[in-house]
Amino acid sequence: MTNQGTENKDHKVEAKTNEKLKCGLVMPISSIDGCSEQHWKEVREILNEAIGKAGFEANLVSHADDVGIIHKRIIQNLYDNPIVVCDVSGKKPNVMFELGMRLAFDKPTIIIKDNKTSYSFDTSSIEHLEYPRDLRFNKIIEFKKVLSEKVKATYERSNSDPEYTTFLKHFGTFKVAQLEQKEVSKEDYIIEELRGIKKQMSQLENRSSFDNIIHRGHVIHPRHGSTIAEIAGVNSISEEEIQQFEDFMKASNSEGEETVW
Repeated sequence: MTNQGTENKDHKVEAKTNEKLKCGLVMPISSIDGCSEQHWKEVREILNEAIGKAGFEANLVSHADDVGIIHKRIIQNLYDNPIVVCDVSGKKPNVMFELGMRLAFDKPTIIIKDNKTSYSFDTSSIEHLEYPRDLRFNKIIEFKKVLSEKVKATYERSNSDPEYTTFLKHFGTFKVAQLEQKEVSKEDYIIEELRGIKKQMSQLENRSSFDNIIHRGHVIHPRHGSTIAEIAGVNSISEEEIQQFEDFMKASNSEGEETVW
């Protein structure tokens, strides 16, 4: 019995050792700059192959095995992934923002772009690997080889060189941004996630109720001088609907959303 238990333990350790490290992917996934969603799927396949040959598993930073709040997941993966490849082709705003966060963490990052995208002033000092937008076969074969070697070499250097920096330390001495790490029990983690889901569902319910009131023609433009109370009297909205409307408006204002009339 003891031998079997030892064998099982050794098997688990071996499986964990053979597991590939994650390489985060930051890239467009929807149509932009004349490139379709299918185009980005093909680009992603190319990146997956190149990163895989370097011994890593490519993974979009927005992806996770569990269900959770997507923004939290993106930031956590940007911080945790040992290396990140960022495709700035088309200069999509969320891609540029996520690249900025990764550079603020000063962790290994490789920037790539297609040959139709110009350099951005703030990141032009960082080497960019370039590939043809038309994904021409011969050029893509060469690009995949270069990217694969770059991923491997960058990761190895970041581990062996204590002075390694992607961006920040070239310009001075900075305190690198860090995410607070705190241990919580399984029960506390589940409760926190459920609260986040409940909050999102509540916001959706409030928005649905608000849209329903507008659809029925009950909301009068505020410049006409009508108040919530007057709306209730003129259009016979229930007290519960008024409360839902007010809750929605408060929630929108507290989250910095602009109310459109």
